[in-house]
Amino acid sequence: MRIDVFTIFPAYLKEPLSLSLIGKAQSSGHLDVRLHDPRESTTDRHHRVDDSPVGGGAGMVMAAEPLFAAVEAAQPPRPLILLGPSGRRFDQSMARELAQLEGFSLLCGRYEGIDQRVGDHLCDDEISVGDYVLAGGEAAALVVIEAVARLVPGVLGNETSVDEESFSHGLLEYPQYAKPAEVRGYEIPEILRSGDHGRIERWRRAQALRRTLIRRPDLLSAADLSEADHALLEEYPADLA
Repeated sequence: MRIDVFTIFPAYLKEPLSLSLIGKAQSSGHLDVRLHDPRESTTDRHHRVDDSPVGGGAGMVMAAEPLFAAVEAAQPPRPLILLGPSGRRFDQSMARELAQLEGFSLLCGRYEGIDQRVGDHLCDDEISVGDYVLAGGEAAALVVIEAVARLVPGVLGNETSVDEESFSHGLLEYPQYAKPAEVRGYEIPEILRSGDHGRIERWRRAQALRRTLIRRPDLLSAADLSEADHALLEEYPADLA
């Protein structure tokens, strides 16, 4: 998969994208992330990419022409997605949609925003990573890239782990534990040490259901709960969640 990112701060992204899962995916050839600085597509000697807002107002606005020129020069994969607060909310379902593509591109905003003509006539979509304000789209780009890349075949060593994670089936993930069985007087639940894989799977499902019910009840409205799921909630008490 090829992902192109347009940002006036490529250094913000360069180091994080070279580390851990994303770095390994690039080294193995499963992922190709390319950074483009719109300043390189400017024509003035100061390489300005911003200007004051037409009509007045505080702050500066990212100008349209450097962004149009940068995209035209790079010929990036489509869709080209603007990262901004007015976009659709990014979630696991959207990550799965993007993971099915051969590539896509991200445009990082800065300052008070981007000239609306960029969103209207250059970008194909706009997404937001949450209802809060960031200094720019770079942090959001890292979120989107990591969420999507780990769904690309070959990126994760254990492909089955993707199916068991939070949000994969509309539920939060069940609690996880590592050895030893006792740490500072706190013990791993006995059922996980029983060796009974059937009981363990039932317990894990019950914990995922109850954790979602307590922490993110909004997710349950979209989850497909069966009669067996309701029975599991009755079978396993809340104090095990």
